[in-house]
Amino acid sequence: MIRVLLPTEPIDTAAELARLEGAEAGAVASFTGLVRRDDGVSALELEHYPGATDAALLKLAQAASERWSLSAATIVHRVGRMLPGERIVFVGTAARHRAAALDACAFLIDRLKTDAPFWKREETPQGARWVEARTADDAAAGRWD
Repeated sequence: MIRVLLPTEPIDTAAELARLEGAEAGAVASFTGLVRRDDGVSALELEHYPGATDAALLKLAQAASERWSLSAATIVHRVGRMLPGERIVFVGTAARHRAAALDACAFLIDRLKTDAPFWKREETPQGARWVEARTADDAAAGRWD
């Protein structure tokens, strides 16, 4: 079971975890990312390209499912305007064993940072600014090649 969503409303992590636990696996791993307050950020706006973003996330989930023989994989990534402390992303995996679930979850979060077409704009007291790609994200994604 692969589930990919791009909602504008808040992410219900309890519901997403319950779906993964219903996949009859031996282990579930998850990651929840939050909007940070770094550098006085008062809001974060995420834009995406409908169709292309969905396809990129689905491709990543399929790759993880095949590589680690997952029972289930879920990616829920919000788009639109969010405030600090709000959930921006949920990634969850279910597998027979914990190592596969944990590795697949790490792979998905690392790769979606570089492989999914999202554009982030931060609102700060100095005005709005686009978030540039980070070298550290490229290095994290590269470890899975």
